[in-house]
Amino acid sequence: MSQFAPHDAAPDTTSPPATSYLTVGDGRIAYEAAGQGPLVVLAHGMGHSRQAYRFIAPRLIAGGYRVVSTDLRGCGESTAAWPSYTRTDIAGDLLALIRHLGHPATLVGHSISGGAATIAASQAPDLITGIVEIAPFTRAQAMRLGDFRLKSYRRGAYRMAGTMMGSVPQWLGYLDHAYPGAKPADWAARQAAIAADLREPGRMKALQAMLKTSPADAGSHLAGVRCPALIIEGSLDPDWADPRAEGEAIVAALPAGLGELAMIDGAGHYPHDQYPDRTATLILSFLRANADV
Repeated sequence: MSQFAPHDAAPDTTSPPATSYLTVGDGRIAYEAAGQGPLVVLAHGMGHSRQAYRFIAPRLIAGGYRVVSTDLRGCGESTAAWPSYTRTDIAGDLLALIRHLGHPATLVGHSISGGAATIAASQAPDLITGIVEIAPFTRAQAMRLGDFRLKSYRRGAYRMAGTMMGSVPQWLGYLDHAYPGAKPADWAARQAAIAADLREPGRMKALQAMLKTSPADAGSHLAGVRCPALIIEGSLDPDWADPRAEGEAIVAALPAGLGELAMIDGAGHYPHDQYPDRTATLILSFLRANADV
């Protein structure tokens, strides 16, 4: 296991490439591609867009990789309205994108997309050379009464409940809580952009639908993963009473020897946004050791 202390260098703010689209069923998935080398696909968490990887993507490109950042169904520039928004649905979109791009890929997924990465790797081992799951919801969750005695967990759950009711301010409050301590230099602008996205027709409904999904579909695929897997957790992630224990449980459910857990000290639910240098270093090390093609 790896552990990092806080305080990253200033983030890279390179302008993003142009948006491309892939038709999947009756909708379109938006993505952007840049760089040369083995393919890495970045999938964000719910209530965000591919801009969640605005600091990570340039670092991976500079490391010698072709990087594709995609908007999940319902998010960013992808179509807002879909029949459902499960991890299995998201995994299908990601596999369609990888097939379209024409190469096997390492798949990086945050939160809900961490679970989708597990499903994709299990369903299509020929297309996935490795998975990186950042603060993933990959197992069915069982809340315990004692968890609510923890102030951080309780506050996060309260704001999630407000978001379930369709409140944009409650979601922004959750994000503020989920970034303990260090926040990106463009925090105010990103919060404003997220709020604007969620006020577009259908976007908040998509977030509400994702919040109602269960990670059980992902958990059922953990034993079927056949590629190396890196699980990254923030030590202060308020979504779990014990983030390290959650990461260890995911690694334990994978086939023996495939999974590795790395903790980023001081990070919350968004270590890639709080500490991009450290997160990128972990991902690049994993790529070079396990997943280059």
